[in-house]
Amino acid sequence: MPTSHDTRTMLATFDVTETDLERVREAGQHLLPQIEAFVQDWYAWLRGHEEFETFFGDADALLAHVQAQQVRHWRSFFAARVDDDYVAARRHVGAVHGRIDLPNLIYLSGMFMSDKLLRERLAAIKPRPRRLAEMTAAVEKLIFVDSYLVLDQIHATQRQAAERAAEENALLEARSEALLEQATPVTPIWEGILLLPLIGVLDSSRTQEIMTKTLSMISESRTKVFMLDISGVRTVDTAVANQLVKITQATRLMGCEAIVSGISPEIAFTMVELGVGIGQIRTTATLRDAFEIALTLVGDAARLRPDAARPRPATGA
Repeated sequence: MPTSHDTRTMLATFDVTETDLERVREAGQHLLPQIEAFVQDWYAWLRGHEEFETFFGDADALLAHVQAQQVRHWRSFFAARVDDDYVAARRHVGAVHGRIDLPNLIYLSGMFMSDKLLRERLAAIKPRPRRLAEMTAAVEKLIFVDSYLVLDQIHATQRQAAERAAEENALLEARSEALLEQATPVTPIWEGILLLPLIGVLDSSRTQEIMTKTLSMISESRTKVFMLDISGVRTVDTAVANQLVKITQATRLMGCEAIVSGISPEIAFTMVELGVGIGQIRTTATLRDAFEIALTLVGDAARLRPDAARPRPATGA
């Protein structure tokens, strides 16, 4: 497969020439017969680091599989055909390392140890090769290229993972906001009257959403009475109770009367025990009682009287 323009540019950046690749192949003629021993030496070095236990532990089969991959990796390295397939293979290594969060420190120290062990084996060749210095320099150059490709892909993989996590978090937040919106149905039920029935668990974030949405609706609709029904709420803690008090106080500042209905005996007892100051909050036991009060406040109570719709008897002349 022909080498792409980007790959050639990368090699030129690292000053890797065709002559260097030929010297790497020459080094391979001496080192490939002992490549399995070299890999064993490298893993003997890795055993001295905690990452060995983290990634392998007692998984002997996994270790044997990875060592076999390492042997294939170095055979490809000393074949020195740096084309698109070569680059893709190195980037695959980087992607794997990125997914398992291999620390850059252990990867770079591992590449340093690979270079050290290879230089030692080259120096031990007898008789001494005529172009030993050139072979050693070329091997180091290609190791730098490999390190760049793997690290660049590690960073790309981690960046992509971070972007996916950010997108997922944004989606979860959007869904949470949508659920919160559905769970906070401030509804006009009569001219000048808003109703918010609460069901489920109240927490600080939800009560803050209630205040924000309620005040906005009051401002838009010029509401006179706001009914907050908590008959579907099981428990209220101090923070939530105080927040509910603040909601009613804020609505009053906007010229709207607040009525809290559906206060169960348990919640009433809890609020008294917690010492929550309810001040001038208007409360009722049932939603019906709250609605009747609301109609009175907006001046429409007569419309619900049983005789309101009946025609009045005619008076005599």
